[in-house]
Amino acid sequence: MNNIVELKGKRFVQANKNVSGGGANMNGKKNVTASDVLKLSRKLEQLKGFWLNNEKPFNGALVSVYYNKIVAKSNRIAGLLKGKKSNLAIVGAKFNDTKTKHIITYYVDMKDLDNSIKLLQKVYNLLKDNFENGINQKSFKDNNTYKEIPFSTYELNKSKFKQAIADVSFIDDFDVITEASTSKESIITLYDTGVDVKELLHKIGIDILSSNILDNQTVFLDVNQVDVLFKNAPYLVSMATVDLSQFSPEDFDQKYNQDMIQIPSPSIEPTIGVIDTLFDKKVYFGEWVDYHDMVDNQIPKKSEDYRHGTAVSSIIVDGPRLNPWLDDGCGRFKVRHFGVAVSAGFSSFSIVKNIKRIVAENRDIKVWNISLGSNQEVNDNFISAEAAALDQIQFENDVIFVIAGTNRPNNSIEKIGSPADSINSIVVNSVTKDGTSPKYARRGLALSFFAKPDVSYYGGSKEQYISVCEPLQKADVAGTSYAAPWIARKLSYLIDILGLSREVAKALIIDSARGWKKKPTPEEIALYGHGIVPIKIEEVIQCEDDEIRFVVSDISEKWNSYNYNFPVPLQDDKYPYVARATMCYFPLCNRLQGVDYTNTELNIHFGRINNEGKLNEINYDKQNLDNDSSEERHYILEGIARERFRKWDNVKYVTEVPKSKNKAKISYTNKNWGIEVKTNNRLDPEDGIGIRFGIVVTLKEINGINRIDEFIRNCNLNGWLVNTVDIKNRIDIHEKVNEEIVFN
Repeated sequence: MNNIVELKGKRFVQANKNVSGGGANMNGKKNVTASDVLKLSRKLEQLKGFWLNNEKPFNGALVSVYYNKIVAKSNRIAGLLKGKKSNLAIVGAKFNDTKTKHIITYYVDMKDLDNSIKLLQKVYNLLKDNFENGINQKSFKDNNTYKEIPFSTYELNKSKFKQAIADVSFIDDFDVITEASTSKESIITLYDTGVDVKELLHKIGIDILSSNILDNQTVFLDVNQVDVLFKNAPYLVSMATVDLSQFSPEDFDQKYNQDMIQIPSPSIEPTIGVIDTLFDKKVYFGEWVDYHDMVDNQIPKKSEDYRHGTAVSSIIVDGPRLNPWLDDGCGRFKVRHFGVAVSAGFSSFSIVKNIKRIVAENRDIKVWNISLGSNQEVNDNFISAEAAALDQIQFENDVIFVIAGTNRPNNSIEKIGSPADSINSIVVNSVTKDGTSPKYARRGLALSFFAKPDVSYYGGSKEQYISVCEPLQKADVAGTSYAAPWIARKLSYLIDILGLSREVAKALIIDSARGWKKKPTPEEIALYGHGIVPIKIEEVIQCEDDEIRFVVSDISEKWNSYNYNFPVPLQDDKYPYVARATMCYFPLCNRLQGVDYTNTELNIHFGRINNEGKLNEINYDKQNLDNDSSEERHYILEGIARERFRKWDNVKYVTEVPKSKNKAKISYTNKNWGIEVKTNNRLDPEDGIGIRFGIVVTLKEINGINRIDEFIRNCNLNGWLVNTVDIKNRIDIHEKVNEEIVFN
């Protein structure tokens, strides 16, 4: 086996996008007629009347635009509403029931409505007088179309007219959305109208405590307050979820025994954070756990409340000894355990607030395990409040959460429950010992497109349960709760012992699960994520003798972060390899944007450098060309891009498929390979600045020859600082760094 190589010392070059312009572009499947424009103009007039006649607690207007397809940023409104600034006015986004169209909500001034109505009226008059059959994409692009048009007569210029036509071509309707009411205490997210949330609610007759505010848009409301909100201002509600969550149930066989196990005292082992139910300090490994009870003393605590949390922490501390068949080679870990819930149920709102404080006060911990989950299914149109909070914490802090994929409470529940829809976290589903999905596993995806779960691992079943320590006794259990801690152990090993970044560590975990396997189907992703992570840590951080695997990490500062300095060994002036690459990053997310949740997309391009100095990538992805509108204009639709290329997902995987007939690749004048990371932002161009990415690259020699030494030598000669990820050496370094120095 070859060790993985970590490359440092040669920064990625940062380059701006060369925008070639191109102007407005209309929907190629639409012919825009005067009647189309008139219909939308009248609808905006109705909306204006609605907002003028309603006693609303804000000055502007909420307008939901029903697009006739899933639209890219470049094809959203840029002439109507707030014109070019319309994207900045977006306060929510969802899909229709069939997930074929976007419904995007904007918050605009009343004058914006007036201006849009006037613009549409002018466009209507011009179309009625000059384009009896309307305008299609062909005539739209033909400059001869506009030669005889007296634009000044209609108080228009060609640019404004074309942009309005382009806008109309993508729009089915305008409306005001109201969410279905609920009669339960709930976590409510309101549209952002620029008004302080306490003031906003006060204006409609609701006074809330500051402690019931999660952020300026998300609040906890009791039943009466929910009723008042939906009676007086239902249009304010962006999302509503019932607060009280029930644990997703576990499958377990209570085979208890009283054998006490001896364990040495902890030393310099890394610490993993656990956020769970309560912990029983009397267990045999109690010395390894720093326990903090966060549950209100007013809440009665029963013996049942200590089972789940104690079992989860037992895997992290001593899982391999309790389950020899799952000995991962990672050793033992210390635990800092925060009991935030009891088994009967818990307030999601309270837990989210607790987690924010816990992480802020324990910055030494990099890896956190959460095996709590809700019975309720996640919503296709927005991320849960719990998951959004975890995503925000991970964006702002150098930490990573490992989350259980949740279990099925009954046969009618299939989709994962919160917080397993967290995009930045690693979500873990269960498999049986033979690698199949157990009866209790639930399915992703998140927001219809995001790959959740991320990976799968062994969580127990009737064929082979997971052995854990519950209060004062051992037990055999099964559930996603007991799959997640194993992945937390591996992540902590990679980050805390081997010293790798969380981005690289996450990429290694996902890459090890994916391997060289063919692209999984949506159904396979929904159950298994990218695949089953190998048991042995060696299989995560080592590769076959005929493979070269290296990791690299850097920060995105501009549109294109690139590095063309990877000296891949040649044979007879050719490259005898098939290749794959996995990239992970932790983007800023915005729950208020609904299905358009991730603000930033990083996309990886990897391959040889051709004679024009450009990347000849291993599987050409047409999403990221220099022209802003190219992704829609010439190539693939936004919806297909999301599904096929996992666009906007924060895990990217590109690969060639090893075959018996693979041929060596030709080389060019530049003998290096390169990586480009293209950055796109949905709203604010600044969102993507400073995002770190981690990349794992594997090159498989098609003739079975070991070329790792030649690769390391080439990298050294090329100016790279080469660190071989050798387990023994890294452990020695970890021990030296953490040993206590006694001064006489």
